[in-house]
Amino acid sequence: MDLTVLYRGPLASCDYDCPYCPFAKRRDSREQLRADRAALERFAQWADAYPDGRLSVLFTPWGEGLVRSWYRRALVELSHREHVERVAIQTNLSCRTDWLDEADLGTLALWCTYHPGQTPYERFVTKCRGLAERGVRFSVGIVGLPEHLAHARRLRDELPERVYLWVNAAEGHTYTDEEADRWTALDPLFPYSRHPHRSGGLPCRTGSSVVSVDGDGTVRRCHFVPAELGNLYDGSYRAALAPRACPLARCDCHIGYVHLETLPLYDVFAGGVLERIPAGPGPR
Repeated sequence: MDLTVLYRGPLASCDYDCPYCPFAKRRDSREQLRADRAALERFAQWADAYPDGRLSVLFTPWGEGLVRSWYRRALVELSHREHVERVAIQTNLSCRTDWLDEADLGTLALWCTYHPGQTPYERFVTKCRGLAERGVRFSVGIVGLPEHLAHARRLRDELPERVYLWVNAAEGHTYTDEEADRWTALDPLFPYSRHPHRSGGLPCRTGSSVVSVDGDGTVRRCHFVPAELGNLYDGSYRAALAPRACPLARCDCHIGYVHLETLPLYDVFAGGVLERIPAGPGPR
């Protein structure tokens, strides 16, 4: 049984303080960091020994994971496992990148976000160029706030042609058609992010071939539906995996609606669903 897992442990600390982010800058205590490390290492051991088929993993921490050695180590080790099809993580790219030299770059990928005001532009772009030179699979994105438009245009001009620049619609922001056109000129897929998608009663891959897992091993269909399907480590989740309709009226987050069967995004992102890389050259 091939499975995609979105893992989110207890880590909540981030080195950025983005005003538009619901996960404002936090500091984890030593005890919290130890708990996160233990939870991640337990998950990595499970993933390393997954017996049921091909496995894909996207780490979606509340905070920034790659500044922690245990996330870097888990990504490197899982990237070398034959049964792991893809291992990726969402990151602000504030970490060092030399650790990537130890990874299997045919398996590992990064979903990178640029946050204006949190890091110098040149520092971020230099890291992106370094990733491209290493041959790392990665996408780059930005939140579509009006004050970010100039930054996004500069990114599109200066990033390698093959790197996909995605734009997330800002939460709570309503776009006029003219504003949306400006963002769509940079990211042709922006219309998928502009409005929430009707999902209630519609078929979704989550809960069947895609699941969400927390630090305790509790399995849910996705990050946005609280109902539990079982536990990863005792195997009780397996019996609950089945095709099912979404119980929510709307889905407005890419890591959720990308799995809706009513949208064509599995074809659009074929081979790059987890790292948000479209099939073929990045759309322009």
